[in-house]
Amino acid sequence: MIFFYSLAVRLYGLAICIVSLFNPKAAAWCRGRRHFFRRLEDSFTKGERTVWVHCASLGEFEQGRPVIEALKERDPSLQVVLTFFSPSGYEVRKDYDKADHVCYLPLDTPGNARRFLDIVQPDLAVFVKYEFWYFFLTTLKKRQIPAVLISAIFRPGQWFFRWYGRRFLRVMESFRRIFVQDEASRQLLAGHGLKAVEVAGDTRFDRVVAIAAARKKIPLAEAFAGDRTVVVAGSTWKEDEALLLSYLNRRVRPYKWIIAPHEIHPQHIAWLTGRLQVPYMLFSEGEANDPVKAEVLVIDNIGMLSSLYAYGRLAYIGGGFGSGIHNVPEAAVYGVPVLFGPRYKKFREAVDLVRLGGAYPLENGTELERLLNMFYDDVPAREKAGAAARDYVHASAGSTEKIVNNLLTFF
Repeated sequence: MIFFYSLAVRLYGLAICIVSLFNPKAAAWCRGRRHFFRRLEDSFTKGERTVWVHCASLGEFEQGRPVIEALKERDPSLQVVLTFFSPSGYEVRKDYDKADHVCYLPLDTPGNARRFLDIVQPDLAVFVKYEFWYFFLTTLKKRQIPAVLISAIFRPGQWFFRWYGRRFLRVMESFRRIFVQDEASRQLLAGHGLKAVEVAGDTRFDRVVAIAAARKKIPLAEAFAGDRTVVVAGSTWKEDEALLLSYLNRRVRPYKWIIAPHEIHPQHIAWLTGRLQVPYMLFSEGEANDPVKAEVLVIDNIGMLSSLYAYGRLAYIGGGFGSGIHNVPEAAVYGVPVLFGPRYKKFREAVDLVRLGGAYPLENGTELERLLNMFYDDVPAREKAGAAARDYVHASAGSTEKIVNNLLTFF
């Protein structure tokens, strides 16, 4: 199994580099790893105490970020090395000022693991949520460098709980401590012999509460919203947008819409705006338009979605008709009901919010129309659902302090 894993990793790297000839994201992935170790050796200086934090992409970074910032607040001299696997994380956060060094993670091979650790020499390694790189983790264990997994969540159907994944389940024994989001995950791991597991919750709740408390005001969005009832649709894909366009183009209810697509490249923005049959404006062209007259504000940049949700009375979270929904607490913290597509059951916070009446899943355009009409016509019902969403997020905060207190014991 280890042989086939190693072969698969190398073939994956080769495939990405082939795809990079015509895919910009794959090209960024390969470019970021070119001459990686030479660049790392030239730019890296070992600190007195170093913690290495690894995130797959941007979503995991948002879970790791509260821990990084709390560690730096407790000990400003602590050196933080932050690595990403995906360009979507690295390209957005390569200038993150709370990390002393930000780079890609090289492919998981025995040689890469040894060389990376030879250079960085971390005193502690922190992996966020789903990262189980076999050779990096086993090399950390051999060198007696403590590794901790945070904000993890597990389900029985995951591949390493099946017969063919048992060898890789053992790699989790390399973690000195695993912090999981819920009791079900702890019990599942305990049933497979993993005892160094503690329920700490999801650090994203701490992050979204902090963002909401210190959110940036966005004058254009404020002028656009006015006193109207606004739906903020965040991280949407074409499948989401097709449903939303069908509703808003017919003006079934006089909502105003802020749409922040997951993909903001010009071709997708053109696809979206080309199907709008109501007055709209692009955020990038705000100074040339009257926001009061527009019915749709299309966000063609990144980095402001978490603050934009504050201007909504209702939120729609994209991804639920694809691989899975995006960040639900990011919207729920503002006390608004949350809608999303049917693929949400892998996300504990979404399941919890549906159970508590703060979120509503939908299967098709008919259900979307019913929910949007209901929440426009019945303001008390909308406010009750929004309060349930907000209260859940605030009640779920607090995991960062628990995790950081434990991490500091490793120094």
